[in-house]
Amino acid sequence: MPSVLSEPVKLPCGLVLPNRLAKAALAESLAGSKNAVTPTLLKAYDRWGQGGWGMILTGNVQVDVNHLGQPFDPALQGEYTGDATDLVASWAAYATAVQQHGTPGIVQLCHPGRQSVRFAGRRGMFAATLAPSAIPLQMGDGLVARWLSWFLFPPPRAMDQADIDRVTRQFVDAARLMADSGFSGVELHGAHGYLIDQFLNAKTNKRTDAYGGSAEKRAKFVLDIIRAIREVVPRGFAVGIKLNSADHSSSTFEETMTQIQLLVEAGVDFLEISGGSYENPEMMGIDAHKSERTLAREAFFIEFASETRQRFPNLVLMLTGGFRTRAGAESAVQQNVCDIVGLGRPAAIDPNLPKVFLDEGLEEEKARLVLGRVPVPALARLLPFKGVGAGLESNYYAAQIKRFAQGLRTIIPGV
Repeated sequence: MPSVLSEPVKLPCGLVLPNRLAKAALAESLAGSKNAVTPTLLKAYDRWGQGGWGMILTGNVQVDVNHLGQPFDPALQGEYTGDATDLVASWAAYATAVQQHGTPGIVQLCHPGRQSVRFAGRRGMFAATLAPSAIPLQMGDGLVARWLSWFLFPPPRAMDQADIDRVTRQFVDAARLMADSGFSGVELHGAHGYLIDQFLNAKTNKRTDAYGGSAEKRAKFVLDIIRAIREVVPRGFAVGIKLNSADHSSSTFEETMTQIQLLVEAGVDFLEISGGSYENPEMMGIDAHKSERTLAREAFFIEFASETRQRFPNLVLMLTGGFRTRAGAESAVQQNVCDIVGLGRPAAIDPNLPKVFLDEGLEEEKARLVLGRVPVPALARLLPFKGVGAGLESNYYAAQIKRFAQGLRTIIPGV
């Protein structure tokens, strides 16, 4: 009997995903010092394109080359108004690498805001980062952690209206470029502590103007971006969003649901549920607060997804984080927790993982990819810095992506 994971999914815009398995966004670190599309990046996505995925999400494509999450992220170099032939050709090669084997490609658009590393981007080492409010990143307690936080992440300045308008245009320019280049859609990165998440979150947004003070006002920044993107892309072009689940508490949960309601009304094609930030890296499974029931069902954020499904039954949900077996992925879909299962780190180890999960002749105990913990050097364990483990995990899996792009065997951590 065919797996429920083999069923197609139709998004509201009309885009049809051939199955329910999505390669989730991963940091590739393959764009080089020019932050551009490179041959190695194309080879990596060609391999994923051959893997039988229902949807492929790219890693972060930064909308502003001056503000990068990592030094080797691909990024837009300036304004795009639809007339840069060479630029379109470069990104069209990327779209072709992803989609030439029949899988829709979705570009994850991102601005890191205050999480832009001091040495990443072209704004200068001592220039401030951008944020809704001037709240510095705190990666741990104590003098050493505070100094490391300052050293790696410059104190942000609160964005004025000109900043907000410019960044909004950058997101819109990036979406227009991806549509013109032939991609099937974009996903706005509104999780993991990046700029959109910083606006949505009351912890990082202390504004008293039109962009802060209530759940609705904190959502204005991303809602304006979505509406503006819709005006410049084709009707069948998907616009999704990744949203945090790990930052809410009992006191703010209803505000999060209010923001999801606004996103639904804005017409997002899908919502990906993830969680965490540099300060609290739940997206890597580091210190994630999971009940035993959640652990038994693999996914890190399944309880939040369940509640979201009950509130918004028609919203296409993608759940990412923690899936390692076909049985676990099937269970999430069969329980109506999500429509799409996102696989991140396992996809860096095996770009052909869907072929394993969808093989009807493969017994359950073999339809899995269990990963061990990436080793942390003894010296690194001594650092009172929350992001150490997550940073090492991200770098490890980026190295595996580069390995399979070069035709080398990947290495499963902890094995």
